[in-house]
Amino acid sequence: MFTGIVEETGKVKSIQPGAKSVKLTIEANIVLDDLKIGDSVSVSGVCLTAAAISSDSFVADVMPQTLRFSAFANLKPGEIVNLERAMRADGRFGGHMVSGHIDGTGTISDIKQEDNAVWVKINTASEILKYIVDKGSVAIDGISLTVAELGEDSFSVSLIPHTVKVTSLLKKNRGDLVNLECDMIGKYVYKFINAGNGDLAGGLAAAKKQSNVDIDFLKKHGF
Repeated sequence: MFTGIVEETGKVKSIQPGAKSVKLTIEANIVLDDLKIGDSVSVSGVCLTAAAISSDSFVADVMPQTLRFSAFANLKPGEIVNLERAMRADGRFGGHMVSGHIDGTGTISDIKQEDNAVWVKINTASEILKYIVDKGSVAIDGISLTVAELGEDSFSVSLIPHTVKVTSLLKKNRGDLVNLECDMIGKYVYKFINAGNGDLAGGLAAAKKQSNVDIDFLKKHGF
């Protein structure tokens, strides 16, 4: 589990391709401090496991499923990535609950400055947009951000100077892919409410059974 508060940016040192997978070597600093083999690290929003660790980098395996659903298929040596270690149970929770299991990708369609803020517009599929709500949380390349504007085929976020400085997002350009993870709680609520109409990814058995959970039920029970 992560918070979406990026600890540092790292650099892709090397990419070793397999038949359908890759092995990444990521140069890092802060996240190596107490990292152990088997620990989870969010790499631009994707939860990876440290398989080997050196004084200036760690190695992680990326399986075929991750390549299919993430922007890692376009990853290149030298690219800057956002890094975050798994959250501690005894620390401050500054972002939102981020699993590192991304929902898919989006494309940066616009970047514009507004005084001290930078607006970034992301176009993405309806399957992701259905979980996005205005002023809700979303993780873009592992960065916990607030949805500032919602359109029919896109959403926008507004970045403060600190986020611009400490993350990799504005090192990308219009047309580049980003990893997206929608709010975890929102996805669960959506699934429960829509359990009876067949709108469940991978939940065919549940879809056949009519759910008793609807808006009236949630209001009645204090939600």
